[in-house]
Amino acid sequence: MDTELSPDGRWMLVVTAPAQHDDGKAPDVIHYVTDSGYTEVQKARTYVGRNAPAPQSLLLLDLSALKVWPLSTGTLPGIKDDPLKVIRAQTVAALEKAGHDDEAEGLKAPAVRPVTIANDGSGGGIVWSDDGEQAAVQLRAIDNKDRWIASVDFAKHALVPQDRLHDDAWINWSFNDFGWEKDNRTLWYLSEASGWSRLYAKPLDGKARALTDNHRFEVSMPALSPDGRWFYLLANKVAPYSYDVYRVPAGGGSLTRVTHYEGVDGFMLSPDGNRLAVLHSAPYLLDQLAVQDAAGGMPRELTDTMKSAYTAHHWIQPQFVEVPSSHGAGVVYAKYYGPANEADAPASHPAVIFVHGAGYLQDVSKQETYYIREQMFHNLLVQQGYVVLDMDYRGSAGYGRDWRDAIYRNMGHPELEDLLDGKAWLVKRHGVDPKRVGIYGGSYGGFMTEMALLRAPGQFAAGAALRPPADWSTYNDEYTSNILNSPQLDPEAYKTSSPIEYAQNLQDPLLIEHGLIDDNVMTSDSIRLYQRFIELHKKNFWISLYPLERHDFEHAADWYDEYRRIDELFQTYVKPVEAGSGN
Repeated sequence: MDTELSPDGRWMLVVTAPAQHDDGKAPDVIHYVTDSGYTEVQKARTYVGRNAPAPQSLLLLDLSALKVWPLSTGTLPGIKDDPLKVIRAQTVAALEKAGHDDEAEGLKAPAVRPVTIANDGSGGGIVWSDDGEQAAVQLRAIDNKDRWIASVDFAKHALVPQDRLHDDAWINWSFNDFGWEKDNRTLWYLSEASGWSRLYAKPLDGKARALTDNHRFEVSMPALSPDGRWFYLLANKVAPYSYDVYRVPAGGGSLTRVTHYEGVDGFMLSPDGNRLAVLHSAPYLLDQLAVQDAAGGMPRELTDTMKSAYTAHHWIQPQFVEVPSSHGAGVVYAKYYGPANEADAPASHPAVIFVHGAGYLQDVSKQETYYIREQMFHNLLVQQGYVVLDMDYRGSAGYGRDWRDAIYRNMGHPELEDLLDGKAWLVKRHGVDPKRVGIYGGSYGGFMTEMALLRAPGQFAAGAALRPPADWSTYNDEYTSNILNSPQLDPEAYKTSSPIEYAQNLQDPLLIEHGLIDDNVMTSDSIRLYQRFIELHKKNFWISLYPLERHDFEHAADWYDEYRRIDELFQTYVKPVEAGSGN
């Protein structure tokens, strides 16, 4: 039970939910290397479609009168609609035809869709005005097709809808910040209603208006200045890969650029609103802290945490490039790593495509990369004669709602189209041998490596899949049900999107590497796919298991072994050419 007390202490909003019961179907994570010397078993998370988030309710408490009222969600617009009506009807009909009437009955749509009290990005789904006279609540449908912001009518003990955001695919995990302006009667919030995250304001009794111009870039981290005159925002206005702090008048207008780093990761206003603390980074620069005037001007650097041996090294700076899409997606932004003078490179040379993880993550930016080790590995690959391409395929962050939603019910398909366009670009623009292109990545990148080899056999000389989901029906509910719905309701989406369903197509060398105590992507995914390859009499596939590693590796020896094996895979199957070719 969560509670939020009004600043004046009179009112309290209480979030309640029924107790969830363990269905007993959580998988085990088995530890073979232990201090005790005995095998130890640990329960992990449940699979998607089991123990989904519990529906939540709101209670309004008057602490002075000692009275309690439930706040009904029935007045929220669209709360009684079924956005999955068509899919539901198809699945129910198939179940009834097969004689599974009980399962079909279990998929019946609720009269009022259950909700959770959504997190606003800073810790809670309830925000009180400074004077304590108003409260706003953010609610999210458990099917994640709708997000509502509502105010509370204390006299009528009711929710008053202020904004509804609907998405036929799923509401973003990001861009859900909201709060009150200084007048205590106007709400501000972020919304992807236009297709891009924009900042809006809405008086409680008025119409919503956009505070930022109609644009095709993202704004995030809104912060209202203490005097209420300005909103400060992080935006990639100059280019999708370039992030800086901007400000806009609280009444709306044009954005004014405040910082000029192109790689801002975060910021905070001083209590008086006159200065700005800025975290900034670059491809080979970890986060550093600076301070500057809130209106702009030259920053003063406060930290220098980089080791001299690292900064003195001659690292290959990524080139930010645009790969044309042959599938109507415009361009795909990417980072290209190649030799300083490509004229010295062989006429036809090998390449490696790196696929970032998480799906919804942006790796093509001028900020520091999450993949610091991989970036160093890319430097090694270039020294060995490869070129490397790192793409923000469809589904990645930073490019608007439609880019994200493109993978709905179809994971691994639009992304593969983009990766193949990347390969074609390498061949055309950089003289890459189309028969000598490798691919690798971890987590979602491992999933995409498997999809690339299994759905486009012959396109890649070899692939390394690190900690890859091979069957989305065994992943968690929070992530997977947003993109593929539940496996009970939408089994076709899971079949379409899971590498194990395409195992019969394997013909190119595949290395699978997985931490044996991974409690995020279960190791059983890789083991089951490996067994399927055995049953299909496939060749040239390997698995390397790491008994001490979870999803994120921690031990230096394991990191070394993991990338040694990837390097050897590429040296064996990607780099070679016929003797006497001159390459």
